[in-house]
Amino acid sequence: MSTGGPELFVICKSCGSEVSPYITECPYCGNRLRKRAPKLDRNGRVAERLSRRPSAPALPRLRRGEIPGIRADNRPLAALLLVALGIAGCLVWRTDAVSLPQLAAYAPVRVHWWRMLTAPFIYDNTGYAIVALFVVALYGTLLERRHGPLAVLVLFLVGGAGGAALSSQLTNQLVVGGNGAALALLVAWAIPDLLALRARREIDGDLLGTAVLGGVVALMPFVVTDASWISDGVGVAAGLLVGLPLSRLQPS
Repeated sequence: MSTGGPELFVICKSCGSEVSPYITECPYCGNRLRKRAPKLDRNGRVAERLSRRPSAPALPRLRRGEIPGIRADNRPLAALLLVALGIAGCLVWRTDAVSLPQLAAYAPVRVHWWRMLTAPFIYDNTGYAIVALFVVALYGTLLERRHGPLAVLVLFLVGGAGGAALSSQLTNQLVVGGNGAALALLVAWAIPDLLALRARREIDGDLLGTAVLGGVVALMPFVVTDASWISDGVGVAAGLLVGLPLSRLQPS
């Protein structure tokens, strides 16, 4: 037999018998020798070569809380902190430790200026608290993942504390609640999508739902006497003034 001729037999790895190289199963023990019979050339030799499966690409080790293809985002700590303070402010004035006027914004601003900082976290109406804190949590989280915690804190401070200070100064009434802060976060988040719509580009955000939530927050002064229309206006203005420059920046 010539060196280049076909193999006369192969050894079954299961029973050790010599069997034909052109069969797929051992006739003695039934062991599977190969998936299909080999293709032969004109000289009776095996014409095909076994193809090796390409090795899978090496992937980096997944982080905690991460699934393949999706990188786990950092926790929105600033938004969580603001919501936690709002929940605490909703409960603390109901205790005997402090009274509502001690934490609410009230003119003149220069006497108890620190109340302008506490007023956005105080709620004397449960429904008001639920709506405002939900909006702060939702749009604060979205903005923080887009631009970082500093943007969220600035918007909350300008819309919330700024709205409370201006409203108490102009109306000479007690002002509580974060309606201005919630509207500032909501408007700032919506600006990129509004600009995209103006340029006739497709958007992924839900502007209809955002408009409904914004309308509910803005109408809170109708049902809550300590919520201020002026705070609404300051919140919207803060969202525009801060949100427009943010929309020109690349997400962090």
